[in-house]
Amino acid sequence: LQKSLSETFGADQYSRARKEVLTYMFSRPMQMALYFCTGVLEDETLFHHYALNVPFYTHFTSPIRRYADIIVHRLLSASLGARAPLKMEKEAIQKQADHCNDRKMASKRVQELSADLFFSVFVRVRP
Repeated sequence: LQKSLSETFGADQYSRARKEVLTYMFSRPMQMALYFCTGVLEDETLFHHYALNVPFYTHFTSPIRRYADIIVHRLLSASLGARAPLKMEKEAIQKQADHCNDRKMASKRVQELSADLFFSVFVRVRP
């Protein structure tokens, strides 16, 4: 696939732009990760990370970036005994996860629309 894509990108002055656009278009349909509270889901196969092939997986970045990461940090710290447990019921945590998923999807949609707009302008001004 990589070899085929590299040939498609070409080596002219627009090859980098073509590569960015095509890479974006190919990765766009991939399923987005979703936040969820493990205490709400009973099917542990849903915790599996397909690409890494690990049965249990959690992801977070710096807690200064997103609210969801703050919650994950606090839950992990509590589960490791480094802090007191959160005083939230699992349903409340799931409600927060749902809200974070909604905001993330809205953000992704705006990003996609912005990229579509850029692409249409790019195609219009380039021969």
